[in-house]
Amino acid sequence: MAPFQTLCILFIFSICGSFSFAAVTLFLDGLLEIGNFEEGPKASNLKKTVIIGKHSLPKWEIDGIVEYVSGGPQPGGFRFAIPRGAHAVRLGNEAAISQHVKVKPRAIYSLTFSATRTCAQDEVLRGSVPGFSSQLPIQTLYSSDGDDTYAWAFKAASDVVKVTFHNPGVQEDPTCGPLLDAVAIKEILSNGHTRGNLVRNGGFENGPHVFKNFSTGVLLLPMTSDSYSTVPGWIVQHLKPVKYIDSKHFFVPQGNAAIELIGGRETAIAQIIRTVVNKFYLLSFTIADAKNGCHGEMMVEAYAAKQTLKVPFRSTGTMVQSHGCGRGRGPERSTSVSAYRSRSR
Repeated sequence: MAPFQTLCILFIFSICGSFSFAAVTLFLDGLLEIGNFEEGPKASNLKKTVIIGKHSLPKWEIDGIVEYVSGGPQPGGFRFAIPRGAHAVRLGNEAAISQHVKVKPRAIYSLTFSATRTCAQDEVLRGSVPGFSSQLPIQTLYSSDGDDTYAWAFKAASDVVKVTFHNPGVQEDPTCGPLLDAVAIKEILSNGHTRGNLVRNGGFENGPHVFKNFSTGVLLLPMTSDSYSTVPGWIVQHLKPVKYIDSKHFFVPQGNAAIELIGGRETAIAQIIRTVVNKFYLLSFTIADAKNGCHGEMMVEAYAAKQTLKVPFRSTGTMVQSHGCGRGRGPERSTSVSAYRSRSR
């Protein structure tokens, strides 16, 4: 019997660089309880904007200096952008908020949430559950409406997990720290293969929770920051995140979702596939802009073992599509298959 190796993959992505409890736990896909923070503390539990009392924020437990803030102009000339509602929480020095969530043991879940910095350039936000954590550097803003939406995944070790968001930084102003808003959770189901395609989740249909009323997309972290993938079958590589987008808010070449490669050569997605040595395999993928007004000369580079395919693409912001394909023999050793987008010089 011929040995199995790795090779082929199908890509479908977009390339525009824009700057409830029961006896049996139900499938989770929505906001955590008061996950949008629109129900705030009682006036008696607020000292200006600072929340007083460990359990004063409905459905959440707080630790340290946590502010309940509204969008718009702030004292001192600041302005808070809160595009996902009217209110959010601001985590001061070493502050944290947490909530216990009923889950299925050994199931994989993805948390989707909105965050943005408010002070220092090097602000970070750490999300964690027992046994898993992810630290997000939020000094780079990828969205145009004031904050970004992130997702990261974890595997539940018990039927109840404590979800915590923590500001590990220490600033001169003890109240200074990131804004957090719109926290949702989704159970990530495993993906099998479709007939005639060796790739798992080739159309990116299985992914994190996407807010129905927000159109910024969801940033997915590289696997150095995220132990489990929020898009089953796929690994986010290199240094920069990719953006998961949906067809309701963006142009998607096929299906309901796509991946936008927003970080140039610092962004890549990959998948390891079993193949048979010396057999031929077809590599095919679809590229397009997201119909979000981006213009420029771009290129997608796809790799399978030692072979490379480069597909140039001219983005006009009008969703014109380009298709690439190629084929090659199964490699002689195990390797990964990846693709990334880079701008032409």
